[in-house]
Amino acid sequence: MNTLTFEVDGEGIALITLDDPSKPMNVVSPQWIDEFIDAIERVAGDANIKGAVITSAKPAFMAGADLKYIYTLAGGAISAHQAFEFSQRPSMHMHRRMETCGKPFVAAINGLALGGGYELALACHHRVIVDEPKAVVGLPEVTVGLLPGSGGTQRLPRMIGVEKSLAVLLEGKSVSPTEALKLGMVDAVVPVSALIETARQWILKSPDPVRAWDKKGYRGSGGLLNPAIANVMTFQPAMIAAKTQYNYPAPIAILDCIFEGTMMPFDKALNLESKYFAKLLCDPVSRNLIRTTFINKGEAMKLARRPKDVPRSKVKKLGVLGAGMMGSGVAYVAAAAGIDVMLLDSTVELAEKGKATSVKLLAKAVERGQKSRSAADETLARIETTAAYADLAACDLIVEAVFEDPKIKADVTRKAEAAIANAAIFASNTSTLPITGLAKASERPRQFIGLHFFSPVERMPLVEVIMGADTSQETLAKALDFVAQLKMTPIVVNDSRGFYTSRVFQTFIHEGMRMLEDGVAPALIENAAKFAGFPVGPLALVDEVTVELPWKIVKESQAALGSAFVKPCAYEVMRRMIEEFERCGKRYGKGFYDYPEGGTKRLWSGLKDAFPPSATQPSVEEVKQRFLYIQSLETARCLEEGVVTHPADADVGSLLAWGFPSWTGGPLSLIDTVGLPKFVAECKRMAERFGGRFAPSAWLSERAGRGEAFYPA
Repeated sequence: MNTLTFEVDGEGIALITLDDPSKPMNVVSPQWIDEFIDAIERVAGDANIKGAVITSAKPAFMAGADLKYIYTLAGGAISAHQAFEFSQRPSMHMHRRMETCGKPFVAAINGLALGGGYELALACHHRVIVDEPKAVVGLPEVTVGLLPGSGGTQRLPRMIGVEKSLAVLLEGKSVSPTEALKLGMVDAVVPVSALIETARQWILKSPDPVRAWDKKGYRGSGGLLNPAIANVMTFQPAMIAAKTQYNYPAPIAILDCIFEGTMMPFDKALNLESKYFAKLLCDPVSRNLIRTTFINKGEAMKLARRPKDVPRSKVKKLGVLGAGMMGSGVAYVAAAAGIDVMLLDSTVELAEKGKATSVKLLAKAVERGQKSRSAADETLARIETTAAYADLAACDLIVEAVFEDPKIKADVTRKAEAAIANAAIFASNTSTLPITGLAKASERPRQFIGLHFFSPVERMPLVEVIMGADTSQETLAKALDFVAQLKMTPIVVNDSRGFYTSRVFQTFIHEGMRMLEDGVAPALIENAAKFAGFPVGPLALVDEVTVELPWKIVKESQAALGSAFVKPCAYEVMRRMIEEFERCGKRYGKGFYDYPEGGTKRLWSGLKDAFPPSATQPSVEEVKQRFLYIQSLETARCLEEGVVTHPADADVGSLLAWGFPSWTGGPLSLIDTVGLPKFVAECKRMAERFGGRFAPSAWLSERAGRGEAFYPA
C-alpha cells in the first residue's frame, strides 16, 4: 500500500497527494519517508516537471510523526547515534534534498499540519493554506518531550524571527490560518476551492527555488551581538526554569538549538538539531510523556476497558441528583455534549441556583468567542430543573451528586429508582465511599456504578469509573459510553475505600502535613513539591479543600474499619490544626496559610511555634523523593490489590486527577524509570527513617527480584 500518489499535469506540475490508507491521518513513518524521497527524486530528475504541489486526500494535511513508532525508539531503546541517524533521514535526505533540488515545491495545506507535517510545509518553497478553522499549523513536539527534528527549529526562526518562533516552539501551540499568515508561518490563505490552483499558479510564475539562507551573503541571527536576541536570551532561560523546574529537558534544548543554530550555516544547524533531538529521544522523559499523555490517554479515550460484547449505547436524557458544585458541573458538561438534563434538588430554587452555574459558564464562553449566543442558548435550554423525582422517568442514566453522607445517598437512590425505567443505570459521584456499600440501598445493584468526576468538572477531563461488587459488564459499558459522549477520559477501577485517585492523592497531602511534625520547614515542604513538578504545595492544597475534608475521611474510615483502622501519618497534625489551633483552611480565612483581606496569602507565622523546624533541614531532593515515592508506592499497592488493573490507568489517572508530575509519566512509570530494584531499596531505607508506610510489600519486593517492570520493554 502506497502512502502517496504522484501525477503530472499537462503544464508540467506534479501533484503529490498524501494518502496513507492504513491510517485515519497521514503521519511521518519510515515507509512514507522512503516513498517521499522517491517522489522528490522523480521531480528533480525529470526535465519536463517544473515543480510540485503537495497536498492531502484526507481532511488533515499531516498530523506529524507516528508517535506509537517513536515510542518504540524512545527512552534508550536505541543509541544516541541511532537516534541521530533517525533524525537525519527526514531532515537531510528528504526535506533538505527537496529544498535544494532546484525545483520549487508548494505545500497546499488543506487541513491541520502539525509537527512533521508542518516541517514538511516549512521545507517547501511556498505555503498556501485553506481558510478553515480546523486547518491549524504548529510544532507541538515539546509537549511530548521532544523538539522538531526535521528542520523546524531552524527554518521557522529564519522565516519569522527568533522571538516569534520561540513562542510557537516552546508552547507547542496550534495556530489558525489567519494568525499563521500574520506571523509569516504561511504565505497565503485561500478558499478551499482555490487551494490547488493557487499553488499551481505560483509555480507557473517560475519562482526562484533557492531559499534565503542558501544564498550568498545571508547573515544569521548574530547571536548576542543582536540586541533582540540578547534580550530574548536574557529572560527566556529564567522563564523556562520557573515553568519547568528543569524537570523537562525539551524547552531548554529548543532554546539552545535556536540560539546556536541560527548563527551557523544551515546544514551545520540541521546537524546540531539532530544531535539535540537524539539526546531528547534517548531521555526517559520523552518516553514517559509519549506513553502516558499520548498512547495510554488515547487508548483510554477509545474506551480500551469497555466490554467488547456489549452493544454501544447513548444517553439521551441524564438525571442529576444534587445541584451543588459537582452536580451543576456534571449538568453543564452533559448539556454542552448535546444531552438533555434533568437537574434535581430538594427545591426548585436550589436546582435553579445550580443551573445558574451553566448560565455563567456559557456567558464566559460567548464573551471569549468560544460559542455563539445561539449555541449557548441551545445548551442552556437542554437543562431542566425540578424537585420532583417523577420527572426523572425518561432518564437513561442518573448521576447522584449529593453530600458525602451514606444516609443521604441511600435516600435519594431509593427515591430515584422508584421513578426511573427498569433499564436505566444509577451512578454515584462519590470520591471515597465504597460503591458496594452505597449499592446496598439499590434494588438493582447490577445497574449501580461509581462515576467520580473531579472539580471543577468543566475543566477536569478525568472520570474515575468504579465497579461495585455486583456491577454488571453491561452497566460498565454504558457508563463508559456516557463518558465518551462527554469527550472525557475514563479510567476503570475496582471498589475500595478512596478507590484509586483519592487514596493515592491523600498520601501526598498527608506526607506534606507529616513533614511539619518531622521538623521540616514549611517553605521547604511547599517549594520542594513544586520543584518536583506538582502544581501546588500540599499545605496550600489542604487549605483549598480545608483540613476538615481529609479529617472527615479519616473519621469515616475509622468508624467503618474499627480495630483494623490505621492512623494516617498526618493524624496528629490534622487533629491539632482543627481542635487546638482552629485553623481549618482558606474558607475560614486561616489554615496553614494566612489570607489577609485584599493581600497575598502567606504561610502562617505561627507554624514555626506549632511545629518547630529542626536545626538541620533535609535536602530539597530528599523532600521531593518523599513526595514522589510515597505516591508511587501506594499506586503499586493499588495494583497489587486489584483496585487498578492496568498500569496505564494508574498513570493516566494520576496526571489528570491530581497533577502528578507529567515528566515522570505517572507513579508506575516513575518506578520503572528509577528501576524497580533501586526503588524497593530506597523505600526500605526510607521506611527505616520515616516509618512503615514506606515499606514495600512482599509482592513488590519479589517483583523487583524478578526484574519485572510495569511496562516491559
